[in-house]
Amino acid sequence: MRRTLVALLIALSAASAPLFAAEDPFPHVAQAYLVRVQGETLWARHADARLPPASLTKIMTALLVLESYQPQAVVTVSPAVAAETGSRLALRAGDTLRVADLLVATLLRSANDACHALAEWHSGNETAFVARMNRRAVELGLRNTRFQNACGHDAADHYSSARDMALLADTAMQQPEFARLVVLPQAQFTTTDGRRTFTVKNTNALLGNLPGAAGVKSGYTKLAGKCVVALAERAGVRVLVVLFNAPDRWWTAAGLLERAFSAFDKNHGT
Repeated sequence: MRRTLVALLIALSAASAPLFAAEDPFPHVAQAYLVRVQGETLWARHADARLPPASLTKIMTALLVLESYQPQAVVTVSPAVAAETGSRLALRAGDTLRVADLLVATLLRSANDACHALAEWHSGNETAFVARMNRRAVELGLRNTRFQNACGHDAADHYSSARDMALLADTAMQQPEFARLVVLPQAQFTTTDGRRTFTVKNTNALLGNLPGAAGVKSGYTKLAGKCVVALAERAGVRVLVVLFNAPDRWWTAAGLLERAFSAFDKNHGT
């Protein structure tokens, strides 16, 4: 990490109003953000704005897969999956992998080919899967969310909001397997024939650097900018930070998490 966390906290403090005195004490950290402590919103900026979510989209993909989870099911990589762009495993058409391993790659590496393969396995094709994503969004009450693909590629009418992503992350974290996977520092797996081995590292820079870091997902595209849903838990207190288009997302997320814990402690006499 390029700067000390202490320096960031000082910078955030200088820019902020007194704790709990304003809804948006950090107006320059991101295009939109939301900070929740124990499920209650502490600070927010443009929390309902419809913005491109990049790979935060994959939280919904993972949730749907886990809601009908068959970890040992075998998926054959299609030409469409092999042609995926952006972050990927470089899967080849005809490769066969377990659903469980594709889910690991989707959440840790944010691999678009693994994500696309899960969508095809779940619903037969990505178009049908996206329709299911949108139905689930309605069921969850995500009023400012609509998906056009399973992985988070920039597209017209593919958007979400900081508030919706907070709710989606809360829902996904209720799945024990999701919560277990998003804190893994890395994982290794092979194709079912054993011919190809993949090692994936978690893209979450807070893991191992911020006490209590517990997930959840990062994302980036040219249109969306740098996005993250960051969760930390200490002594039973959970703080969730959602950032859309945050140029310094990891430092910002770390600083907001620390200040939120401090605000909670101050107001609860700890």
